[in-house]
Amino acid sequence: MQIGRIRLDTYVGMAYSNLISLFIIVTAAATLHTHGITNIETSAQAAEALRPIAGPFAFAVFAAGIIGTGLLALPVLAGSAAYALGEARRWPVGLARRWPQARAFYGTIAVATGLGVLLNFTPLDPVKALFWSAVINGVVAAPVMVMMMLLAARPDVMGAFVLPPALRLLGWAATVVMALAALVMIASWFF
Repeated sequence: MQIGRIRLDTYVGMAYSNLISLFIIVTAAATLHTHGITNIETSAQAAEALRPIAGPFAFAVFAAGIIGTGLLALPVLAGSAAYALGEARRWPVGLARRWPQARAFYGTIAVATGLGVLLNFTPLDPVKALFWSAVINGVVAAPVMVMMMLLAARPDVMGAFVLPPALRLLGWAATVVMALAALVMIASWFF
């Protein structure tokens, strides 16, 4: 029952997020690239790119998008950091636990959220930070996927939920594609 609900939630969430990503790419291409803007260095430039669509409300639309994204992303990122650190350190984790049962877990959420808020007050360029975090995520994805594929195929780790052969093949294919994409990107810096 729960696995089916989780599977449906994952499929719907991934489809929705990928559809939004596609629309962001198409919108950026339609507004930025067609107007010759190929290098955005500030948030103001990104907001200005919305002017052909949003007119005088471009900055308000951009601000609403950034604030909404932040309100969605900050708890997810802080929570995932707390889960990852807590499970690695074998702390009691979970939002269903009360504060006294999982102090380190909730403390990690508070620290990660505080760090996220403090980043807003640094001179760090948010556009470059987004770019480089995407680059780092892309490079790190392949080794993480290798580890996930190895673990997902082990019955002593996964029990009854070992990855079926078709998904194992698909997973390894995706891992190879990610590794090749990272290698091509790195090679493009030198050639």
